[in-house]
Amino acid sequence: MADQQEATVTLPSDPVSVSRARRHVARVLAEWGLADGSETADAIQLIVSELATNAVQHTFGQSPTFTVDLRLDRDVELYLGVTDSHPRWPQRLPAAVRQDNGRGMVIVRALAKESGGRLSVSPTPDVGKTVSIELPWAVPTQA
Repeated sequence: MADQQEATVTLPSDPVSVSRARRHVARVLAEWGLADGSETADAIQLIVSELATNAVQHTFGQSPTFTVDLRLDRDVELYLGVTDSHPRWPQRLPAAVRQDNGRGMVIVRALAKESGGRLSVSPTPDVGKTVSIELPWAVPTQA
């Protein structure tokens, strides 16, 4: 396998794009050898769903698109980033008893940590941000 594999998709900031992002990630992960329906694949798809949802909902229409980047480095580490052009960074909202939202980043952070990975947020040159996770790649390589 190559030292690095990459896949990118840019989608409109529209709620229907969340499922398109999830399907794109599932397809790429399967191409890279991660079985659809595995615990790891399910966790990664949930993470991309949460990050894409945030990119759509919390940019208030000020980011016309968002981009999902996947990178597999040396069959050792998976990078997943969701980038939008809105300057507002994710914020943890108070968890009110009846609140239906505001827990996405808590879920993403917990899933990343549970998988031995980490969550980060970094600025982009256009004043936006990338919310990303890096996870150990748990797919055995084939000889």
